[in-house]
Amino acid sequence: LPAARAVPYGNMAAALVQYVVLRGDLSRPPRSWPLGAVVAQGCHAALAAVHGYREHPDTGAYLEQGDAMTTVVLEAPDENSLLDLAKLLKEKGVDHKIWMENPEGIPTCLALRPYPKNLVQPHLRNFKLLK
Repeated sequence: LPAARAVPYGNMAAALVQYVVLRGDLSRPPRSWPLGAVVAQGCHAALAAVHGYREHPDTGAYLEQGDAMTTVVLEAPDENSLLDLAKLLKEKGVDHKIWMENPEGIPTCLALRPYPKNLVQPHLRNFKLLK
């Protein structure tokens, strides 16, 4: 994807969103991670993606939105679906970060840097909102 530039409308950038994709199986048996541990994985991934792409104009524009930032949290059913998504995003040139829980080395979450929604939503349409 070419580097997208935020299009300002008033004080807000146009439809910038950060997608976070968490593994849903982490909170279910046999893993049964506590809700807080799963939420922490999403937080780590989102922050790592923002930090890793902090120089991108869309990241700055997204952060400048303050209370108006939009984050969409989706569910990957399991590790393989998360890794398949990461592979697809890499092939499509979509900037993202996979969060690994260490020392176990378990991929738990994936977060995209902030993007205009219309540029990345098609790659994520097979994932449902996390519930």
